Amino acid sequence: MLELNQCYNMDCMKGMAQFPDGFFDLAVVDPPYFSGPERRGYYGSKVSKIGVYRDYPVSPVWEIPGRAYFDELRRVAKHYIVWGCNYFSYEFASGRIVWDKCKKGTSFSDCELAATDLFNTVRLFRFMWNGMLQGKSVAEGHIMQGNKKLNEQRIHPTQKPVALYDWIFQNYAAPGCRVLDTHLGSGSSRIAAYEAGVDFIGFEIDPIYYAAEEQRFLDYTSQTSLFHLT
Repeated sequence: MLELNQCYNMDCMKGMAQFPDGFFDLAVVDPPYFSGPERRGYYGSKVSKIGVYRDYPVSPVWEIPGRAYFDELRRVAKHYIVWGCNYFSYEFASGRIVWDKCKKGTSFSDCELAATDLFNTVRLFRFMWNGMLQGKSVAEGHIMQGNKKLNEQRIHPTQKPVALYDWIFQNYAAPGCRVLDTHLGSGSSRIAAYEAGVDFIGFEIDPIYYAAEEQRFLDYTSQTSLFHLT
């Protein structure tokens, strides 16, 4: 069985197969629900006054998961939060989380939806996420971060903010819980898991995104270690 608090460059189906039923307390996943970035080359690259903030490589393994994936996810995890649930043909539980990106007036979605079996109601989290416009914190996500140099660097076309996962783990996971992310992407979930003290495993099949996530996590933990020592 794979070790906890590690991330792996491998197919998540092969990874999940190594764990017994109900091993994870919670799966928080953001599987791809559309095909496109891998065919358009560098997706949304832009240069600003503080440098390049979007530079996404082509992924040759961008595959939309089917029923077998969700069945396996429910086998290994006692509970789940699945982003993009409205795009999949699958019988999810009735609970919903709405992430309000505070970005009205664009051609992109104002919100993203997640299905969950943690509750049967609807919960709302507001955090600005529109290019260089990013929220200040979990508590003040609707207010723009004033110093854009402190923004999260965007390294993945469907990257989600660390603050979103901070909020999830603060509300729905306790220290020591075992958490799974099958599509690690930029590694935002891993950073939040590190801060929340949960036992985490992540899978990322694309070697380029995996390497970028590993470097991002190394940079983050190196900085926080120095901060904690001062």
